[in-house]
Amino acid sequence: MNKVPAAIFIVVCSLLLSCAASKTKYSPSKKYPQKDLRKDYVLLREILEKKHPGIYWYTSKDSMNMYFDRYYNAIADSMTEQQFTWHILAPLVDKIHCGHTSVGSSKAYRKWATGKQLPSFPLYFKVWGDSMAVIANLNRKDSIFKRGTLVTSVNGVGNIEQVNRMFNYLPEDGYANNVNYIRLSGNFPYYHRNIYGLSKRYNITYLDSLGIEQKANIPLFSPVKDTSKKTVKEKRPPQPKVNKLLRARSLTIDSSGLMATMTLNTFSKGKLRRFFKKSFKELREKNINNLVLDLRSNGGGKVNSSTLLTKYISRTPFKVADTAYAIARGLGPYSRYIKGSWFNNLEMFFISSKKSDGNYHIGLLERKLYQPKKTNHYNGNVYVLTNGPTFSASTLFCNAVKGQ
Repeated sequence: MNKVPAAIFIVVCSLLLSCAASKTKYSPSKKYPQKDLRKDYVLLREILEKKHPGIYWYTSKDSMNMYFDRYYNAIADSMTEQQFTWHILAPLVDKIHCGHTSVGSSKAYRKWATGKQLPSFPLYFKVWGDSMAVIANLNRKDSIFKRGTLVTSVNGVGNIEQVNRMFNYLPEDGYANNVNYIRLSGNFPYYHRNIYGLSKRYNITYLDSLGIEQKANIPLFSPVKDTSKKTVKEKRPPQPKVNKLLRARSLTIDSSGLMATMTLNTFSKGKLRRFFKKSFKELREKNINNLVLDLRSNGGGKVNSSTLLTKYISRTPFKVADTAYAIARGLGPYSRYIKGSWFNNLEMFFISSKKSDGNYHIGLLERKLYQPKKTNHYNGNVYVLTNGPTFSASTLFCNAVKGQ
């Protein structure tokens, strides 16, 4: 059954949001009192328990209660924002296994960190399965860890143990950790710093050119401050509008005239209605019988846009979801802590109704059977490319066309 939770949450902390709005200069080393952090934690727990529609889908209520108590007790003293975010909130939220529920730093922290090179673990890895291969080294003078070097452990922690622990801090739907392999491969030093902390030196085991395991000791990467002159920030020229659109979506036709590739990186922007209309008309007029639809970087967006694409591709009538519901009709009394709550509450009041299971169902989504388009419907061969980041609205499309 294809279930869509009708209420989606981005987990935040009211204390950290308040510090973002503070007029005082932000300091990442500032520690917040234990009582304030526990107060925020209790508020977060109440919101999740009373409003999150899928909190017990993958983890039982008894187990979630155990995790809630464990991380509450782990707030044993005052903590910095990053300590609270990574040592308490991130591992807690991971236990829900909901890709739409994640933890982020405050706006103030992100603003402070922008443009800064922070001390970190020096190696970037391509991570997959039990393997970690070096793809970059921040310590440029290092002669050992070149691109392609296979590493087998860091500070005595083997690859499998290390990756599994890091996965316990990263959100995913169910147990689909393929997206987390990509996250670790994109910025391993960032996650290692926040999860394991910093070391002055790192003991690394690796395989040499003969496949023999060797050991090496490498230093922490510490950026050197240039105090000789003030840096002048260069203003980047505004990017042409067409480039912004192409980053969101594009259509290219092979020189042979036999194949086209449509790349869709989002369903949130890109003037997609006009783009779909123009693109599928062109494919029909040029009689292109093979279409590669690339959704590998599509994290979702507007369900209406995903549904529109499905109408152009699907050969059979389809539903967006068999079940779409929330466990409450509104977000009160927590509305003031949740961005966009006013619109959410208003929408749910008009489009949902309580059913016998006690949940508030969006009947239109559950009943409506969408019909494929007649004008410019694509009838050729379609090859859909997906990846770990393929998520949310893009997976609704995949679910509808799979097997056709």
